[in-house]
Amino acid sequence: MPEGVNVLVEGQTIGVSGPLGQLSVDLPRGVQAAVADRELSFSKATAVPARIYGLGFALARNAVEGVSQGFSKELELVGVGYRAEKIALGLKLSLGFSHPVEFKIPEGVAVEVTDSTKIKLTGISKATVTQTAAQLHKLRPPEPYKGKGIRYAGEVVRRKQGKVVKAAAGGTA
Repeated sequence: MPEGVNVLVEGQTIGVSGPLGQLSVDLPRGVQAAVADRELSFSKATAVPARIYGLGFALARNAVEGVSQGFSKELELVGVGYRAEKIALGLKLSLGFSHPVEFKIPEGVAVEVTDSTKIKLTGISKATVTQTAAQLHKLRPPEPYKGKGIRYAGEVVRRKQGKVVKAAAGGTA
């Protein structure tokens, strides 16, 4: 475990505290955790599938990484007139609709708007940060013809050609 991170295991619940905050994780049934010498170890009952065991490990790892480093997700607004503005409760977005869209940012997620077209979400819970980014992305997903919409930073949008007008000369035989 990183320096400055404390882990407390109580039954099926793992409490993790660190420099950025504290989180608690509920382990799936049949997965147990134990702390010894600053190491978090996991064990499982014989009937528990490997994917459930891996889920418990991943949840704990994400909690430890979240309280020590945090998570961030970046979004870009692409399109003429598309912009974001931070307001008291969240974001005010102009996305080409007839009205501005107000998006409430959940507790535990910090938002930063740069350039009025770039949004950066940060927080200690990976699930909350990525879910918030997905909800923003869903407001106006990138469309394949002009590429306008809300993209994840680095997302590649496959573009379509659009209508192809047949040549008027010659016609059909």
